[in-house]
Amino acid sequence: MPDDTTAAVRGQRLPRSERRAQLLDAALGVFVENGYHAAAMDDIAARAGVSKPVLYQHFPGKLELYLALIDQHTGELEQLVRDALALEDNKARINTMTRAYFDFVGQEGAAFRLIFESDLANEPEVRKRLDQIDLTCAEAMAEIITSETSMEQEEAVLVGVAFVGMAQTAARHWLTHEATLSEDTAVRVTAALIRRGFGAFPSVRSGADKPKESVGTTAG
Repeated sequence: MPDDTTAAVRGQRLPRSERRAQLLDAALGVFVENGYHAAAMDDIAARAGVSKPVLYQHFPGKLELYLALIDQHTGELEQLVRDALALEDNKARINTMTRAYFDFVGQEGAAFRLIFESDLANEPEVRKRLDQIDLTCAEAMAEIITSETSMEQEEAVLVGVAFVGMAQTAARHWLTHEATLSEDTAVRVTAALIRRGFGAFPSVRSGADKPKESVGTTAG
């Protein structure tokens, strides 16, 4: 039986943008809890407190709804990474990029499961989006790498892929151990490991031009 909140929502005529946001929020909960294949449009409509025809007015099918969620949340992750790149100091950029993954994984609603643990990853349209966000974030890391080392662009992107994979895997591990490991500690350790990794590659600076505190050799 619908509760008072659901009944109130059913009686409201929301602006299209607000209704779409409401439907996406409901869909996220259903997809995260049940996975794509077990999720039903009936369940999503019921959670949103709307009729199924209203849901279909905004999204013609379950796949389109899922892709809209993927686009929304990969966009959020990309913005977090680009905000980190806006910083001028490379150490701060690496720290902030690393924290972006931890903050994203720790968001209420567990949207990260659609990005990093999707049960529809082999669907071409989903795969294309997931590959693109990985590449976008790796290229962002490569921008830092090429500014600090003599590495060529393609090599830097490869290393960026490895670093991005490390950040998101560490973040997901932290989420299951946050009772005993604080986010600040997990971010600090992971970012330090990434910065240390830069030390394996020749620096573009040497001698008098080399800063006292190199991104690739700083432990803190």
